[in-house]
Amino acid sequence: MSKRSTIVLAAGAVVAVIAWYFFRPDRAFIDSRVSESTPNAAATVLLAGEFQSRAHEGRGLAQVLELPGGERVLRLLSFETLNGPDLQVYLLGAPNVDDRAGLEAAGFLTLGALKGNVGDQNYVIPPGTDLTRYRAVSAWCRRFGVNFTTAELAAQKAS
Repeated sequence: MSKRSTIVLAAGAVVAVIAWYFFRPDRAFIDSRVSESTPNAAATVLLAGEFQSRAHEGRGLAQVLELPGGERVLRLLSFETLNGPDLQVYLLGAPNVDDRAGLEAAGFLTLGALKGNVGDQNYVIPPGTDLTRYRAVSAWCRRFGVNFTTAELAAQKAS
């Protein structure tokens, strides 16, 4: 093998490793399951909505719960979407956000990394958060700036 062929082969290997790191194609086939229980059975549902597909298929229910002590939690129930790199849970200022420009225009609040692409999970909403500013919740791919799936949030009637 010539020196030139060795260099080309080595460069190709480096490019392949970098591409794998950024795109993580293996994640599309590996589910990360989570099963967290409801934080408090006496919680009140303030807002709720069903996940709709955006860049990728998504399903499940999002609920904003208020616990007896006043703490608020976002709960994802029967949630499922494609796994991906650097997925985050965002509260969105508008329900129809699909890209970085729309995200910046609408405004958002990050609740942290998505714990799993399948299952029930809870995210603490920071104290003092004005929930009237946020119209939806998203599983957002921060690396590529795309909205995987969104649940538009609506107020729930007292029972």
